[in-house]
Amino acid sequence: MKDIKRRSPLIKTVDQAKRLIKIVVGFTILLLGCIMLITPGPGIATMIGGLAILATEFVWARKLMKRFKEEAVNAKNSILNNYIHKNNNTENKS
Repeated sequence: MKDIKRRSPLIKTVDQAKRLIKIVVGFTILLLGCIMLITPGPGIATMIGGLAILATEFVWARKLMKRFKEEAVNAKNSILNNYIHKNNNTENKS
């Protein structure tokens, strides 16, 4: 005898409602972030927040978040390398 885990229709409906709420909130925050790119506000941070919410439900959002993280690391490394290189050049001239 297999122990089949059956879910009641109410639990299934509640799970679907939670998923729908996450999707709506995620897209709303993502849209607000897009609007904030041309108006005052933290547009990129808001967009990343919306993507983080959507990444819990969609593979495409996870992939986009991964790309954002990789680009952020590349930008950080570039800035640090330029800073270190600039400081090394000024120390050598002194």
